Amino acid sequence: MPDSKDLKKVVILGSGPIVIGQACEFDYSGTQACKALMQKGLEVILINSNPATIMTDPEVATRVYIEPLKLEFVERILKQEKPSAVIPTLGGQTALNLALELDKKKVLKNLGIKLLGASPEVIRKAENREEFRQLLKDVGALYPESVLVKNFKQGMKVAEEIPFPLVLRPNYTLGGAGSGVANSLEEYERKLITALKESPTSEVLVEKSLLGWKEFELEVMRDKVGTFVVVCSVENIDPCGVHTGDSCSVSPQQTLSDREYQEMRNEAQKIISAVGVETGGANIQFAVHPKTRERLVIEMNPRVSRSSALASKATGFPIAKIASLVAVGLTMDEIQNDITGSTPSCYEPALDYVVVKIPRFDFEKFEGSKDVLNTQMKSVGEVMGIGRTFLESFIKALVSLEKNQHLLAQMNFSEKQLAYPNSQRMYALFQAFREGKSVQQIYEWTQIDPWFLEQFHCFVQFEIRIRKTARKLTPEILFSAKRMGVPDFLLAYWFDKKERDIRKLRWKYNIQPVFYQVDTCAGEFFSETPYYYSTYWGNSGISRKKIKKAKDKIVILGSGPNRIGQGIEFDYSCVRSVKKLKKLGYTTVMINSNPETVSTDYDTSNELFFEPL
Repeated sequence: MPDSKDLKKVVILGSGPIVIGQACEFDYSGTQACKALMQKGLEVILINSNPATIMTDPEVATRVYIEPLKLEFVERILKQEKPSAVIPTLGGQTALNLALELDKKKVLKNLGIKLLGASPEVIRKAENREEFRQLLKDVGALYPESVLVKNFKQGMKVAEEIPFPLVLRPNYTLGGAGSGVANSLEEYERKLITALKESPTSEVLVEKSLLGWKEFELEVMRDKVGTFVVVCSVENIDPCGVHTGDSCSVSPQQTLSDREYQEMRNEAQKIISAVGVETGGANIQFAVHPKTRERLVIEMNPRVSRSSALASKATGFPIAKIASLVAVGLTMDEIQNDITGSTPSCYEPALDYVVVKIPRFDFEKFEGSKDVLNTQMKSVGEVMGIGRTFLESFIKALVSLEKNQHLLAQMNFSEKQLAYPNSQRMYALFQAFREGKSVQQIYEWTQIDPWFLEQFHCFVQFEIRIRKTARKLTPEILFSAKRMGVPDFLLAYWFDKKERDIRKLRWKYNIQPVFYQVDTCAGEFFSETPYYYSTYWGNSGISRKKIKKAKDKIVILGSGPNRIGQGIEFDYSCVRSVKKLKKLGYTTVMINSNPETVSTDYDTSNELFFEPL
């Protein structure tokens, strides 16, 4: 139980409206936290302004205030409710900045309210780039050459000291707002003005560019007694220079040696301890030079994030739930892992599968907008694919985007499409291999690690070989294609058939997927939770908990990735439907591919299948 008997009522700050860089992942986090704290007997007061979310449903919290997340409105609610504490780490950058404002105006001090999850000092250490840089120096971690500037004149002087290209990172902003890479003095002047304007404190860190370096992220948790857990390691397929939310990524990381990973893990533990995070989750981003293997720390977020939602769904480890319980005083050894039903949350998750996240962009809906990716986030949503191999999960994620009817069809591409990050680069990359470009050539253009390029090259070589030589789809070819991740509709396109013909062939040859559970511990412990993914690498004879048969079973189809015109409101509809059907006695089955949502939480429906729609 919480270690303070006085802790009876807590306020959770939401994240407000959906914007680029802050979407329904915070609805997921807030909803999960509300459920967990109410189950512990606490009174939960929720403040948010977004009517489309699950978290603003009246039954989610004790009381819900649909009000602007601004100082005067929140102060009024705090005076009315007189809570013991406020938790700001579940509502993204909006909630963190609001917490700092409440502290600065002495609202919390005057009302005798604690700040849980992250104190003002912790927020400032992690979010103020100058303080964070000093902290890294103290723990012996390396960081890019950089200078914090507070005005235009100072910024222009720095441009004389650090060589181009330069990266601009404003303090206390969301989704990389106002950040960017400047390759010339003229471009730098323009971006500096924007960055200073975007930062609430008019502070911008100007740093030496790490373009081409490999980027990694660790999702970590720590409790008040110092228990430290790496929930998930993430490797961005795109190199540094692309916002991590806009990059294709894979979990667990694929290209670090065990020694390199352990050194990164140890450094993350030192950083989170030095920052002072004692009550919850954080993510720390690293850059690794592809040749020298030098490692630098890029930044840290002392809160749950979009990456946290991805890590939660990838591992089955409910970060927001555990972060909220740790914030009110529990330790991780006291919190049971709901996936296994038998292990404590201090057990570090282990994956015996591969997870790939691919962002979704809607540039085509904004005529005249440039399809160029940089340090400022532009994706409107994301999808997640789970498989036994990298290629299987990558192709499943591509299918989940619902963007390309023929997925990897022939296209015209230019070297520029590969040299500069954009939403079509992955498709252009496959086409480049079709046209005979080598792994080395494409590496020089993209700086994507050769290991990933070799995986994509294998896929294209397989496509070319069977389309040239196969007169018919034999069981061997069909089985190999399915293990490669090739969907039925793409096989139909390759062989000029109808999708239903491919499906009939699979049934005829008994080539069907098996379903494995996401169990957080690589099969070491028996898993209780019916959370499944399909694969063609499995053996149907493997002993796994069987999917329950039920007479009154209803499947609910989710809405896939967020996009312009289809967002969190459809996830709300799905979740409300599931709740009602469960009350009526039906067994509910959710199928969806969006890692940000409440519908893909492990305990929303009776059974969850993380699959392309």
